[in-house]
Amino acid sequence: MTIQLIAIDIDDTLLTTHHQILPSTVNAIQKALAQGIKIVLCSGRPLAGVQPYLTQLGIYGPDQYVVTYNGAVVAQVNGEILVKQLLPKAVYTQLTAFAQAHHIPFNVLDEHSTIYTADRNIDFITAVQAVENRAGILVRQPAELPEDFAIAKGVFVGDKSLLDRVEPAVMATFTQEFSVIRAGTNFLEVMAPGVDKGFALAQLAENLALPASAVMAVGDAGNDLAMFAFAGTAVAMGNGTAIAKAQADHVTGTNDTGGLAAAIHKFALNPTKES
Repeated sequence: MTIQLIAIDIDDTLLTTHHQILPSTVNAIQKALAQGIKIVLCSGRPLAGVQPYLTQLGIYGPDQYVVTYNGAVVAQVNGEILVKQLLPKAVYTQLTAFAQAHHIPFNVLDEHSTIYTADRNIDFITAVQAVENRAGILVRQPAELPEDFAIAKGVFVGDKSLLDRVEPAVMATFTQEFSVIRAGTNFLEVMAPGVDKGFALAQLAENLALPASAVMAVGDAGNDLAMFAFAGTAVAMGNGTAIAKAQADHVTGTNDTGGLAAAIHKFALNPTKES
């Protein structure tokens, strides 16, 4: 079936290693938009952290969509929320207690792109996370927040060695209750049960009355596998992890050599031609 929606991961897929979007990528995406193909950025970032890329790519209007927080929120690019799966304040309390007991920096994000942490000494990676996502940081103990406070995701942060050490304990403690995803080297994320990029993509496709066969997904890492499983066409970046490549239908070039643009041309713009 003709591709009608392309779901694209941001880091190491849309962006180069220098955190830029290649001109060839912009050109391919704008050609796809002109043909009526929906381009859906799918990221662990909040909307505020995705917005600059939407603007650069010319993705706007009430009929364009974005998946944020690794699938916890599906929204129109103007911010109107279609689907959200949030967690209550009690989970912030629960996760904070675990983080403090295990000496792991921890924060949560609400649906409005704000970061909250109980850590008085804010971790460097949390600060970088805030800058990259244009998000404010509020230092708040769970008890200081109202009872209706809700979070889109919780994030254990740290360098690779720290998260490698604590990941087994996090998985053992929380995977029965929540969706837990290692979203890159420095982030171990906790969302509502069943939430991932594949869940969000399925919700959006259903909303748009699109079959999975009309959906193409492009990504590079573990948090992209769920959308690979849903999409009719799954494409891993050449710079992707071994497991991403193994579970994709196709492997394209790297994020620094125009792999995303090549995949868009090959499978969506010129599906009968080789690029």
